[in-house]
Amino acid sequence: MNGTAALSWPASRAAEGLELLARAAGIATHPRQTPAAHRAPATCEEALLPAAAALGLDVEAVETTFGDVDVLLRRAGPAVIRIDGDALIMLVRRRGRGVTVVRPDHHVATVPLDLVRRALVEPAAAPLRAEAERLVEETGVRPSSRPRVVRALVSARLRARKLQAGWLVRIPSTASFRQQLVAVGARRRFILLAAAHAAQYACWILAWWLLGRSALRGHLDPAWLGAWTLALFSLIGLQLAALWLQGTLAIDVGALLKQRLLAGAFRLEPEETRKEGAGQLLGRVIEAEAVGSLATSGGFLALLATLELGLAAGVLALAAPLLSVLLLTWSVLTLAIGAVYFGRRFRWVSLRVGLTHDLIERMVGHRTRAAQQPPEEWHHGEDEALERYVRASAGMDQAGVWLHAIIPRGWMVVGLAGLTPLFIGQGSPESMAVGLGGILLAFRALDRLTAGVWSLAGAAIAWRQVSPVFRAASRGTLAAAPAARPDAATTGDQPVLEATDLRFAHSGRAEPVLQGCSLAIAAGERIILQGPSGGGKSTLASLLAGLRTPQSGLILIDGLDLHTLGLAGWRRRVVLVPQFHENHLLLGTVAFNLLMGVEWPPGEEDFVRADGVLRELGLGDTLDRMPSGLLQTIGETGWQLSHGERSRLYLARALLQKPDVLILDESFAQLDPENMHLALNAVVARSPAVLLIAHP
Repeated sequence: MNGTAALSWPASRAAEGLELLARAAGIATHPRQTPAAHRAPATCEEALLPAAAALGLDVEAVETTFGDVDVLLRRAGPAVIRIDGDALIMLVRRRGRGVTVVRPDHHVATVPLDLVRRALVEPAAAPLRAEAERLVEETGVRPSSRPRVVRALVSARLRARKLQAGWLVRIPSTASFRQQLVAVGARRRFILLAAAHAAQYACWILAWWLLGRSALRGHLDPAWLGAWTLALFSLIGLQLAALWLQGTLAIDVGALLKQRLLAGAFRLEPEETRKEGAGQLLGRVIEAEAVGSLATSGGFLALLATLELGLAAGVLALAAPLLSVLLLTWSVLTLAIGAVYFGRRFRWVSLRVGLTHDLIERMVGHRTRAAQQPPEEWHHGEDEALERYVRASAGMDQAGVWLHAIIPRGWMVVGLAGLTPLFIGQGSPESMAVGLGGILLAFRALDRLTAGVWSLAGAAIAWRQVSPVFRAASRGTLAAAPAARPDAATTGDQPVLEATDLRFAHSGRAEPVLQGCSLAIAAGERIILQGPSGGGKSTLASLLAGLRTPQSGLILIDGLDLHTLGLAGWRRRVVLVPQFHENHLLLGTVAFNLLMGVEWPPGEEDFVRADGVLRELGLGDTLDRMPSGLLQTIGETGWQLSHGERSRLYLARALLQKPDVLILDESFAQLDPENMHLALNAVVARSPAVLLIAHP
């Protein structure tokens, strides 16, 4: 530990170290706005979490095993590593065989990775090493072999042991995509990529100039040939470097794009996906995959092609101004054909997505269609849709032939024809060689441009499907720290949940479904809300649970609103069990489906509580029949549950979260009288306040 003393930050300076770490790693999003502290933080968590929120950063606790410490240290940066007790190391990134850290004296230094690894492992390894040394001595192992045997014994005992290693520090998903690109080093790699391509183009032009200087003038001496060969070999190295940089940049950008889409998917409002069918959702997933691959590859190709076209135009202008004009005209023609191709491909994709959606919906509703629709109408409209799809495919392929084949190869004919005046007019060998090189460079640029246009057209069309998900990632999460849960004994008759003058209208509808709605629920109350279908009962439940935001009105929990509590704090206090068709079991274990709303991973006491709640709800026999009990896999391809069993599992999932207010939206509709009696008793016994929505 002596070697890490100069690197260790105390818990009292954790916020200061986190700010310096963010600056050194290049992920600081805005100047620090540290909230006023009422007392000194007692733990690292109390210091880091508010500081991260003030800096606009996300910190995620990371758990590993002692056997994977090296892997963590190589990949974790930027991270806050906890060593002995509450001492911290601010790790910026890996650098070769070492790691870069921020020291308490505000200097950034590179230290051996093994130094940090020993600081993590030594507190747990020291007592085991003493035991291993005594054991080795008693067994009579040769003194020369004892250190190696001791290390092996300690490593074997520590390898699978869990270690709370610290926290990963990341820029939040709500930050702009540009900030996220900068944070992963995309800007630096792009500058290096541009420099590699600029050097490559310079070597390319130099090679052609040397060729014209030596070959066309008849000066084929070894010095000129050696210079030409050196330029060609330099091209190989620069091209390899450019390909490597382009590949790593594409991987980083693609991974970041997928992470943002995933974050956006979790922030979509229920209303945004409620009306979409299975076919539309499947199409969105497919298009999301296409955006990442097509946008990165097509974007690089189009950008490089544009740079090469500009360079080729400049080279051709030096050789013959007419060639530069021809290239500009041909580029405009390429863009026009690209626009035609985009329009035809967009129509083709629209028809394909429509066919996919129709097929999925027909497959899902096959039984209903077979029972309610006459057989002669089962395939109505399919032939017409297929015919439109075939015609659109033919038109798109025709435009694709022009784009991919005729444009690049046609330029070679036009370019060589434009080079004719140099031969007729007895142009200089250098100008003819440079002109020929410019024509070939423009050919390669047009070939890349057409490939880039093809990829970007696909990405632009796919973007229409995934752009709502991408934009949703920047939505605020109301992640304020939750206020302390008030003591129930001091609340008196004060309502736990209070809604005043709520108004809400669904998107696209002029008339509000709720207008002037007020409600108050006190601790210990059990309220039944009845009304006709479409009267706004489920909408009110989603507003109270924080799933929707009212257009006007106020909702309070213990006198605090949603922005004060934060979305996570609000949903810990108010838990909604939606209607059966809107609730789901994920493919996984019973424990996972039950405890997903509890702090993860769950402890032994959580498993005991889950077992007790299931048995209170009458699911004890079902649980006993499962070979793996709470670890039995359930879901679409796992253990099958009846509707009544699923309904009670949904109830158990909500009860295990220990909410202040439990909202049940027709949760007893699937239960027989006996099981409904058990469920009511469990809900009344375990919930401080209940709002039950039911039909009259």
